[in-house]
Amino acid sequence: MNFIKKMRFAAFAVALLSGFSAAKPQDSAGQDVKAAAKDTGDATKKVATKTADGTKTAAKATAKGTKTAAVKTGDASKTAATKTAEATDTAAKDTAKGTKTGVTKTGSGIKKGAVKVAGKDDAKPADTTTPKM
Repeated sequence: MNFIKKMRFAAFAVALLSGFSAAKPQDSAGQDVKAAAKDTGDATKKVATKTADGTKTAAKATAKGTKTAAVKTGDASKTAATKTAEATDTAAKDTAKGTKTGVTKTGSGIKKGAVKVAGKDDAKPADTTTPKM
């Protein structure tokens, strides 16, 4: 048995020292894995670069769209505020005019009613220059 062990050891030593292909498949597999990892890394880098470029483009488009929408919203708000102010001013003037007309008509109505009740026209001031006895 000892002889068989020595033969195996000797065959293995000869194979190692002579460069027999017992170690070569492992080296080849290691090189294949290394090349595949490098290819995967390169492909990943290309995809990441394209994704980053696409994201940058999308972000710029989104920013531009947001700015445009904000400007349009601001313009619409400004227009609405102006129209509201104008309408409020018009309503205030109409209300004032209506109030003045109402007061005038009310005053005129009261005056006419007083004339009917007193039997004389209060529109003319009383004669205060002549002393009464």
